[in-house]
Order: sequence, then structure tokens, then C-alpha cells
Amino acid sequence: MSNKYYIPKPVFDTIDEVIDQYKSFHADDNPRQQIRKWLNHCFTDSDVTVPPYASRDYQIALNFLYSYRGSQDTFVGYRREIERLLQWSWFIREQSVLKHKREDIEAFVEFCIKPYKRWIGLKNVARFKLIDGKKTPNPEWRPFSVNVSKKDRQMGIEPNKNDYQLSQPTLKVMFGILSSFYNFLLQEEEALANPVALIRQKSKFICKESSSPVIRRLSEHQWQTVINIAQEQAEQDIAQERTVFILSCLYGMYLRISELVAKDSWTPTMGDFSKDNDGNWWFKTVGKGNKARLIAVSDAMLKALKHYRKTYLNLSPFPLPDERTPLIGYAKNSNISIASTRPIRRLVQRCFDIAAEEITLADPNEAEALRVATVHWLRHTGISDDVKHRPREHVRDDAGHSSSAITDRYIDVELRERAKSAKKKIIAS
Repeated sequence: MSNKYYIPKPVFDTIDEVIDQYKSFHADDNPRQQIRKWLNHCFTDSDVTVPPYASRDYQIALNFLYSYRGSQDTFVGYRREIERLLQWSWFIREQSVLKHKREDIEAFVEFCIKPYKRWIGLKNVARFKLIDGKKTPNPEWRPFSVNVSKKDRQMGIEPNKNDYQLSQPTLKVMFGILSSFYNFLLQEEEALANPVALIRQKSKFICKESSSPVIRRLSEHQWQTVINIAQEQAEQDIAQERTVFILSCLYGMYLRISELVAKDSWTPTMGDFSKDNDGNWWFKTVGKGNKARLIAVSDAMLKALKHYRKTYLNLSPFPLPDERTPLIGYAKNSNISIASTRPIRRLVQRCFDIAAEEITLADPNEAEALRVATVHWLRHTGISDDVKHRPREHVRDDAGHSSSAITDRYIDVELRERAKSAKKKIIAS
């Protein structure tokens, strides 16, 4: 069978499984043999033969991924790109990743831009299934996937493989990860050069943007409608106080949704709020890249915190030092930290949908924009609103941005404002 018709099988599982596998293989006297068994197991039902150099490639890739075990999000992104590279190298290029030159990497990028249809999935699925007590590759998994927008999904539009497209931001991330991988191989003396760095004309793949990317955020009208609806519902049903507090955290402290839930490296609690000697309140979180940061708590956020604790949790207005009460607990048990972002997405989405219906008659365009909004837009909205009147360095540090250049994207230079100011330009008097 031509490899063109080969359907890929996953070889790397979750971050915990990869950590366990790394430790297990390195404790073995003959790790390559164990890796070979694992790869043969992964491809048992495939009509392809695992090449002899795959074991060494896999071990090197495993070592590389293991070094990113400190951050779940980073690990997932790196695993995706490295797995694609291995699959393509073994069964399309039929060559070890250690042998790749500049032209090989260029061919790989071109393949990622237009992969075989059989490499494209229409939904996100688990990589492995537990069958008879053993992890087995999920036959529905694919290295690439097509997703539809929230609006299209609500309209019943199904994803189509013909609509697959690799975005410019994704391409940039791909080049960065591949370059990091080959720099790692250089340091480990497994490669003589970084073929990614040798690609001088990345512009044929990546288009230069003329301006900063558009920041997706809610308008003042949209945000006020969303939060007002949540507060009105909380007056009728105390359980909705939890939703109000979640919205307040996302907007008022620019938290990412992942910073609200428990993970291996960090579990957010009420004890992460603290007061300094000047009476100022701060919130500590661990976010993207496993980086800790302190967020200045506004008076409005502090008021929301006190109300949530008294009304919903029946606790004292202010958190106690080292208090272990979860920041966001489950609806049925507030003493257990929520560990999945899915319930939070559903709550926020429900508020968006209700708000969109409320403003449909008054402003159909605002309603339509709200229907495609995501939870992350609330972080963008909070930053965008604050950078108008707070020093950008303060917003930068609270948001956890690595540089002021990122924060500058949130400065109010929206297209409609730019267009409005342009109308006043004079050519001749």
C-alpha cells in the first residue's frame, strides 16, 4: 500500500504518560528495545513497517518533550508539531529526522500546509483508548484537524476537510518549535546543523503583517449586557453568584480560563489573595509558561470577591492567610477545585448567548459579534479597557505579558477609531 493512503497513529500520549514513559525507558538497560516494542504496538493495525531508525528518533523526541513537562499548554503545542514531523519523516519522506536538510524541512512545511485528506480529522478526540488494560491508539485520531467557528456550529454547519487551512500564526509557531527541536539536537550532539535556521526565505510561507493583529474583545455595551444579565440571574438564583464571580475574575484580573482551574503545577485557592502592609490586595497566579505573577486587585474586584464569599460560600468577607478554599469549586461541591475548563466555558457561553438575544433588536451587529465571542475575549476586554487609563507597564505586569510591545496591541487604535480620526485630515486649505 502506498504511504499516501496510510492513516497516522499517535505515538505520544498525555504529559503524565510521557513523563512515566521517559522514566521507564531510562531505567531500562535497553531503552531502544522497549521503544521498538512500543512503536510496534502503536502501528500493529497499520499496513506500514516501522523503519529501523524510528526508535532513535522517538527516544530523542521523547527527551525533547520531557524537557517541556513543566507547562501543560507548551507541552501540547510541542507534542503536536514533533508528532507531525515524526509521522511525515518515517512514512512520507522515509528518512530519519536526524538526516533532514533545509529542503526536507521546506517539504515538510509544504505538506503541513496541504496534508493528505486522510491525515485530517473533523473533531478533537483522545489520542489513546484503554483496551484490555492497555493504551491503544484511537483510530479516529489525526495529526491535523478542521474546526468550524462557534457561529457556524450553532447554525448546523459541519467541518469539511476541503476547508482545512494552516493559519499564519500557526505557521510561525511551527517554525519556532521546529527550530527549538533542532537546537536541542545540536546541544545533544545528535545533529550537525539546524536545517530550520538555514531556511532564508521563510517569507514564502509566512506573510508579514502590515499592522498588529486585531485584538478580539467585547464592546462596552456587550460587556455591560453580559455582566448585568449574570447579576440579574444571581438575584433570582444564588447558584448564579458563581458565574458572576467567574466573569469578574476573567475581566477584572485578566485571568486566562486555565488560571481558574486546578492543574498539576498549581491549584488556585482563596489563599492566593493577600494584603500587603499598605493595605493593598494582590492575587497570585501561575499562568502561561508556568510563570508566577502577582495581580493588583482593584476595589471593584475586591467587592466582587467579598460578595461571592459571603453570599455563595458563606465565608468571611476576606480570605484568610493560606486559606485552602478553592477559588472556583464545582457547582455541587465548592470544596473541590474545578479541574476542567469545559464547565466554565459553558457558563460563559450561556451568558453570551442570552446577552446576544437581548441586544439583537437594538443592535444586530453587536449581537452577531457576541455570538462568535469566546471566553478569552473577556481577558482581552479587561486589558483593553484598563490600558486606556492605567500605565501600560502596570497592565503589562498584571496581564503577565513578556513585553510592553504585547500590551501596546491593546491600546485603543481600533479600525473605527482610526477611520474616524482620518476623516479630519486636510489635503489643501
